[in-house]
Amino acid sequence: MTWLITGGAGYIGAHVARTMTGAGERVVALDDLSAGVAERLPAEVPLVEGSTLDAALLKRVCAEHEVTGVVHLAARKQVAESVAQPTRYYRENVGGLATLLDAVAEAGIERFVFSSSAAVYGDPGVDLITEDAPCTPVNPYGETKLAGEWLVRAAGRAHGIATVCLRYFNVAGAGAPELADTGVFNIVPMVFDRLSRGEAPRIFGDDYPTPDGTCVRDYIHVTDLAEAHLAAARRLSEGDVTGDLTLNIGRGEGVSVRELITVIAEVTGEGRAPVVEPRRPGDAPRAVASAERAAEQLGWTARRGIREMVDSAWQGWQHHRAVPERG
Repeated sequence: MTWLITGGAGYIGAHVARTMTGAGERVVALDDLSAGVAERLPAEVPLVEGSTLDAALLKRVCAEHEVTGVVHLAARKQVAESVAQPTRYYRENVGGLATLLDAVAEAGIERFVFSSSAAVYGDPGVDLITEDAPCTPVNPYGETKLAGEWLVRAAGRAHGIATVCLRYFNVAGAGAPELADTGVFNIVPMVFDRLSRGEAPRIFGDDYPTPDGTCVRDYIHVTDLAEAHLAAARRLSEGDVTGDLTLNIGRGEGVSVRELITVIAEVTGEGRAPVVEPRRPGDAPRAVASAERAAEQLGWTARRGIREMVDSAWQGWQHHRAVPERG
């Protein structure tokens, strides 16, 4: 069978493509290259440049590559941008998904893995977030992911598509230096960027009800995340699998912002003390996954710790500073 990976040249998408091809799966990538980089993809993976909003293109790709399953990663994902541009986020994240699902149904594709997010939960106020926790997103990005889950499940029921929705927690690290996250939007590259410019890392609020007053998050290595996608794809390939699964993808361990910055200082050798700034709106004090259901349903558990995430991300950061990225 052939898996279509949308957003396949992105930071996460390229890791998924490498993991799946390395396991013997046949893959084709679709990416508009607004954030993706073609050179990230393995040589054997064909890249189709285009958008999930292009119905004719999707129809052609599914037919020409004989697609039998989809891993849908393509989406806009910056919280602040979603607040400023909500209609763009709904149009691309939800509208693009609807167009893709139409193409999937028309082509008779019966397997669909959806990239969701822990942002669907908002601030549930519990130590470990299970998949049964109430979903009350606090920004348009999280809303589009929750609406996407609803849409995926509804299309699955209507057209006989077996689906898995994976709710990512905080993704970090790199499977290889050339695959590292080159954006400065997530906390690890944000700290690297500050240190590289001789500036102190920033902590947004140190008066939360947590052990050291800073927000606590569940961080997962991007390679573990890619392996979760492979496990989900393999689960959907098992005989007559039907219905839907919704699974948290995390380690089930919390790391505070201050603890993370300490690890970054140890790895980089840059011990500049962080500066504390006011809280950001919408930041939950704690967001840590219960990952038991993924272990039960997929036979998957995260294997890499926070030190390995930071070390691999730092190697990638140095690689991209030394070798200007093409594309």
